Amino acid sequence: MAREPEKGLSLIGLILVCVKMVVSAKTAPEIPTIDQAYSKLSNSITVEWASVPGATSYLLTAEDGDTVVETMAASSPGTVAGLKPATLYQVTVRSLSAAGRSQASAPKQAKTVLAAPILEVSSPSPDSILVQWAAVHMAIGFSVSIMQANGLGRIWKENTTNTSLTFSNLEAGTLYTVKAYAWNANGIPGDDSTCNQRTIACAPGRVTIQENPPGHLSVAWSTVDLGDYYVAFVKSDDGLEVHCNTSLTQCNFLSECGFTYFISVFAYNKAGHSPLGDVFNYTTAPCCPRDINPVSVSSDRMEVIWSPVRGAELYETKAVAGYNVVECNDTAPACTLSALECDTKYNVTVYSFSEVRGSNRSCASRFITTAPCSPEIKSISEDASSTISVRWRATNEDATYTVTAQGEKGRYRCSSKGEACSMGGLPCGSVFSVTAVAETEVGRSQPSYSVPLETVPCCPAGLTITQVTQSVINVSWTFDTMAQTYVTLLESHTGQSKCHTHQSHCLLGCITCGINYTVALKAVSASGLTSDCAYRSDFSSACCPLGVKLYRLGPNGIRIHWQVSRGSANYSTDLYGSKGIFTCAPRAGLSFCDVTEIPCGDVYTVMVSPVAQTGLKLTFCPKKIYSVTCSGSTLGMVIYRGKSKAK
Repeated sequence: MAREPEKGLSLIGLILVCVKMVVSAKTAPEIPTIDQAYSKLSNSITVEWASVPGATSYLLTAEDGDTVVETMAASSPGTVAGLKPATLYQVTVRSLSAAGRSQASAPKQAKTVLAAPILEVSSPSPDSILVQWAAVHMAIGFSVSIMQANGLGRIWKENTTNTSLTFSNLEAGTLYTVKAYAWNANGIPGDDSTCNQRTIACAPGRVTIQENPPGHLSVAWSTVDLGDYYVAFVKSDDGLEVHCNTSLTQCNFLSECGFTYFISVFAYNKAGHSPLGDVFNYTTAPCCPRDINPVSVSSDRMEVIWSPVRGAELYETKAVAGYNVVECNDTAPACTLSALECDTKYNVTVYSFSEVRGSNRSCASRFITTAPCSPEIKSISEDASSTISVRWRATNEDATYTVTAQGEKGRYRCSSKGEACSMGGLPCGSVFSVTAVAETEVGRSQPSYSVPLETVPCCPAGLTITQVTQSVINVSWTFDTMAQTYVTLLESHTGQSKCHTHQSHCLLGCITCGINYTVALKAVSASGLTSDCAYRSDFSSACCPLGVKLYRLGPNGIRIHWQVSRGSANYSTDLYGSKGIFTCAPRAGLSFCDVTEIPCGDVYTVMVSPVAQTGLKLTFCPKKIYSVTCSGSTLGMVIYRGKSKAK
């Protein structure tokens, strides 16, 4: 009985063990522990961990914050692929069994190595290989090595921070293996790239290009060992390409002006053609302008234009006349040449220029003559018939000269091939500006300097002479254009009288009555030009009678008697009384006249007046007063009462 409790305890323990075994059989495996994680390739990370009892496989997970990549592994080590180069990942491992999966292990960080450079390999020459690649993310340097593909010979290895490398002093026609990888800031190398490149044969060297004569290109080169024949390619910059095959070392091609030709030569043998050697370019001389046309030509300037030509970057225009040379340079197909000599034939040439080839000096020229020189007016004169004559200095060859007088009253012209011309019909009393131009088939000159011309003043349209007193006359006139000054001249054998005036009339005194005078008129301009007016007039002033007396003729008649002092004149007699005015005119040659039927017993004012040739009665003579009485006598009595003041 004492052992029964012990048996009970043993049974309980056995039951617990069985229960534990059943529970253990249905629980997930333990969590793995990562020993290390590392990257040997740019797209994967390898993970090592301790095995977990009961685990049938493992789940590897890599996370970079943006993406999650998972992969299964049967055992350690395991690799997660499909990753990004040069990227830091957090790696975990889970153990898997039939009962389930464990929790993720403690994470481990690992960074993928750099990507491999993508190589571009070429052989620019028979003894070199050029290796080029694009930049690699996070790379600070590159290692590039080269060796013969057959394993013979040495290995060349170079480190560089650039993205290209050239290996020189290689064997021509040999296959080489090129290997390259990048490393990061910690010196950890990345993936590597490998490719093969052969150096095939030497390109022809010492290529020379000549253009002689223009329009013919000659391409020559040196002989290449093992070369069976050669092909020379010539391609113009407009895309047209020609070539020639030859076993010689020279080819000839046709060329055109203003083109750049790109020239390459290959050597060929049974193995193929040589690599591309140096590509040469040859630029022919720019084309010459051919349609040179003057669009504007004056006395000292000409503007010429032409069509643009191929290959010209600049145009040089040169005009030559003896030692006189004028040039202009421009990129435009036009040029204005100035400071030229008038009426001069210039040899004009337009040269085309390019920076590569220089000037094309074979361009043809043409002759262009400048417009005539401006004439110089030497003198202007006016003759008695008011014809204007203009003289100038003529220096042009075969030119026609035209003189123009321009004024407010019109424009007048005359022309001549000589050195003078005349023009008429210019109005008097006018001011003109006179210029002269020369004209040839080339064009017209600039006008000469203008010379002022003033025509003589106009003469008055009519002249009127009026006697004011016995010794004073008034000369008057009418005009369309007034002169500055008029001069009236009265001349006789006894002397002359002169009057200057700015008006249209003039009083001349100190005239001797009864003497014939000649009257002349001159019109004078402000500048002193004088017109001797064509009309002249003879004039004689009338004298007042002397000794005027009255005599009775019966009861109602009066005789007026006078004496003629000088000259001959007709007279008219007027008696003014309170009972009327009584007039009588004597017959020619008589010095008295009778008035009949005049009342007596009145006082009369008596005036004997000369009569002008126009019939006008001149009333400037003195008047006398007489009293006629009625005394009973038929003879009566006439009493002189004095003089009346003339009005």
